[in-house]
Amino acid sequence: MKKNNLRIVKIDKSKSLFNYEKKILINELILDLKLGYYNFEKEKSQKIKFSLEIDYENKKPTNDKDIKSIVNYGTVVRLITKLVKKKHYNFLESLAEAVFDELFKDKRIGKIMLKIEKLEILKDCSSVGIQITKKRSHDKF
Repeated sequence: MKKNNLRIVKIDKSKSLFNYEKKILINELILDLKLGYYNFEKEKSQKIKFSLEIDYENKKPTNDKDIKSIVNYGTVVRLITKLVKKKHYNFLESLAEAVFDELFKDKRIGKIMLKIEKLEILKDCSSVGIQITKKRSHDKF
């Protein structure tokens, strides 16, 4: 007769059985700023539109009394607003990297999709811009 090899495992209640995959959405943040390579872009501000999807993970559910338990979209908007006032960026890609550098300081963030558009630069287009997705290196593309 075979012996039963099952054993009872106690669950440590201080550890979570779940991982939360969360996404912050920021759509159409429009800021007036001087951005661009050409002299006329350095002299006059233009409308720039930002849209972001920020994926982050948590091992705990959101604590309704602790704002630090979430990635705060208000903080992200303020960070971008402050970043664009600090210096002039010649290229949308350079600005995107600066945004990524700041946001990835939060270790919970694993992936960011960032779309930046110039709204007033070409007459025949409602906008032109870039979209870049950046992940932490331990993730596969």
